[in-house]
Amino acid sequence: MTTLTPDTHPHDTPAHPRRWAGLAVLSASLLLVVMDVTILNVALPAITADLRPDSVQLLWMVDAYPLVLAGLLVTVSALGDRWGRKRMLLAGFSVFGLASTLVLLADSPEAVIAVRALLGVGGAMIMPSTLSMIRTLFADPRERATALGVWGAMAAVGGALGPIVGGALLEFFDWHAAFLVNVPVMAVALVAGVVLLPEGRSARPPRIDALAAVLSVVGMVSLVHAVKNGGKDGLEPDVALTGVVAVVALVWFVRRCLAASDPMLEVRLFRGRAFTAGVLAALASAIAMAAMLLLGAQWLQLVEGFSPLQTGLALLPMAVGGVLGSPYAPTLAERVGARTVLAGGLLVGGTGFSLLFVAPAPLTYPWLAAGLTLVGIGMASLAVASAVIMAGAPSHQAGSAAAVEETSYEVGSVLGVAVLGSLAAAVYRSGVPADELAARGVDADSAAAARESLGGALEVASTTPAGGWLAEAATSSFTASLADFGLVGGALMIVTGVVVWWLTPADLDLAHASH
Repeated sequence: MTTLTPDTHPHDTPAHPRRWAGLAVLSASLLLVVMDVTILNVALPAITADLRPDSVQLLWMVDAYPLVLAGLLVTVSALGDRWGRKRMLLAGFSVFGLASTLVLLADSPEAVIAVRALLGVGGAMIMPSTLSMIRTLFADPRERATALGVWGAMAAVGGALGPIVGGALLEFFDWHAAFLVNVPVMAVALVAGVVLLPEGRSARPPRIDALAAVLSVVGMVSLVHAVKNGGKDGLEPDVALTGVVAVVALVWFVRRCLAASDPMLEVRLFRGRAFTAGVLAALASAIAMAAMLLLGAQWLQLVEGFSPLQTGLALLPMAVGGVLGSPYAPTLAERVGARTVLAGGLLVGGTGFSLLFVAPAPLTYPWLAAGLTLVGIGMASLAVASAVIMAGAPSHQAGSAAAVEETSYEVGSVLGVAVLGSLAAAVYRSGVPADELAARGVDADSAAAARESLGGALEVASTTPAGGWLAEAATSSFTASLADFGLVGGALMIVTGVVVWWLTPADLDLAHASH
């Protein structure tokens, strides 16, 4: 039986008496951070109507949070290993709550961008710290696997719950409420964290390398920016330059880490096949979840005519699937093997995507709900992926393992939106050809807006004599693009599942991996 190389044994470290209450604090904070991403999508129309941002400002409102979060993950995780993971987590709660409160002073697009950036700082302090603290709280590997299952369920629920909470808030309050909802939760989490969570830090903390820190920030911010804008604008010169900067900075960062005896990020962890398989599973799951939520939400609102709140409720099957699958994944892994659950979750999620392609045309909501449910159940692989990733590193490298996992989520979310979203957009545009629009008397600017997005097409349709045809063509084309997106997303997850199966040792036993 293959086990991940241990550096301690369960009986060497007594169980923390308040570990499950501590897990509740960690799970609630993760839930809120993940929700915050999707809440903004619901609040953006109201923010736009109030503050009138231009297109560049609107882009930065969306991008500031993931850019800052992704850029700081490695550096903040290394600092937490030295300073104390509990301290870093509590500081993250404080920053997140402060940023959410400052939205009361935000009366311009620039102010909202600044708030979003500060939220990204808080998120970068919270997300990897939650994983590292689970490692500190749960010495027993079986209990730790269960705790990571709960953690994975919160990640799935948060993505689906954001639109519901955001939609409900906007039914009764203005857009500021989408930020202010964070404040009381963070206040409670801060107090509970002080009382319930133990301090934990690395026995061999990494050296804080200033140049490596700069390289990681520049590299990750450039990578996320290049992927997001490359998906939207294609390989424009500025996108290509940003991509080159990302590659140079990240390669330099990796080489610097490999040359150091106590690097900021232990990239040698990727030598472990099981660790790499866990990261790939997390990456593919994040791609699937982000893309499915984005395109599913657009289809529900613009094609089916759902309100924001109805849309959030309609996306709940993904969260239900995650809640059903994630907590039980570690137990299932004990019975049928970690490799089976890790790869099987990806195959189930891929099947959920594929339902969108095989569904009878035109697509109807029950088929989308079934796909969302299967994708949610497939998220169960995240629980085992987290266990593999965290158990694949010695305890003093828990910060590095957490940073790698959280980075895979952030990059996966960006890739899901940028790559699969761009594919869907290309299929959509093919159904609204420019020459047909011109032949029906739609001017060039209106035609460009109609081909840019379904929302733009419906707006143009309301002001042009060809509106009836345009609305029908655009909605039909968008629905077709969702079907093709399902085919490609399903293939991606199934192929990743096969690779993960090949990488993961057949006799991998998480139950005896105790770091």
